Amino acid sequence: MARQDSRGSARVDPIGACPCGRGLPYPDCCGRLHSGAAQAPTAEALMRSRYAAFAVGDSDYLLRTWHTSTRPARLPLDPGQRWTGLEVVATEQGGLFDSTGTVEFRAHYREGTQTGTMTERSRFVRADGRWVYLDVDQP
Repeated sequence: MARQDSRGSARVDPIGACPCGRGLPYPDCCGRLHSGAAQAPTAEALMRSRYAAFAVGDSDYLLRTWHTSTRPARLPLDPGQRWTGLEVVATEQGGLFDSTGTVEFRAHYREGTQTGTMTERSRFVRADGRWVYLDVDQP
C-alpha cells in the first residue's frame, strides 16, 4: 500500500488494493480522485477517498476536498500513524441528487505497537457542483 520515499512523502504500490476498502486497485479507485482525473459522485465516495488520502499521505487532496469555511491553512500528517482499515457504519443522503450528506465510519490505525479506532460522523456538502468535507457532526 503506502511507502515513504526519501523525502518522507507517501507513495502507493501501483498494483496494490486501494486503502478505501472497495477492493479495487488504487489507480482505478481513489487514485483517480487524488490525481484530479475524476470527482467523487457521492458523499460516501468522497469520505472513502479522503480516508485513502490519509492512508497514502496526500494532504493536498485532503485540503482540496475540504470546504473553504472550515478548511485549515495547512494539514501536517503524522508519518508514524498507519491507517489499516475502514468500515462505513451508516450514510444519510449524500447521493447523486443530494446537496448534503453524512457518513459515519470507523477508521482503524496503528501507531508504533499500539492500535486504535477513530469513529466519526462526517458532514459533507456540495460546493460548486462537487462534494466537499464540511465538518464533524457533533451530537
